[in-house]
Amino acid sequence: MSENKSTNELTTFTEGKVLVMERIFNAPRSLVFEAFSDSERLESWWGPKGWKTINRQFEFKPEGVWHYCMTCEDENQGDFYGQESWGMAIYHEIVAPEKIVYTDMFADDKGNAIAGMPELLVSMIFTEDGDKTKLITRSEFATLENLQQVLDMGVVQGTSSQYERLDDLLKNI
Repeated sequence: MSENKSTNELTTFTEGKVLVMERIFNAPRSLVFEAFSDSERLESWWGPKGWKTINRQFEFKPEGVWHYCMTCEDENQGDFYGQESWGMAIYHEIVAPEKIVYTDMFADDKGNAIAGMPELLVSMIFTEDGDKTKLITRSEFATLENLQQVLDMGVVQGTSSQYERLDDLLKNI
């Protein structure tokens, strides 16, 4: 599980129970950070291609809640078409435009965590790289099995796809 992989400019590797994903964006750090901290902007790109995200609750502050639903709107995605995927985050630390730390979990439409699904601690570090931004995301799982479960669900492919959507947003701002 510790070998380096690169998917559409997304570099991933594991360190024990931690999944690390790194990506460079062709935009200033403040703009990339804003794409995560502004509810409307986040809705416009969050989720894989063919999916639409609606934020039911978005409180971008320590102990604030982000509760959202992604819905597949792409008929070409077969059984995924029409499927909803609810998630929830609890923010712990926000240092604009450098860092966001939150607990991420699978949830239902009422904001209850889904039993048996992994909960993870996510740390996002935004670093300046000239006129670009390097985003380093570290997702810490309770067990190696939880990490493998999320890898098997396609987290790397999904993240790569949504970061391509973020690229499109950043080009148009």
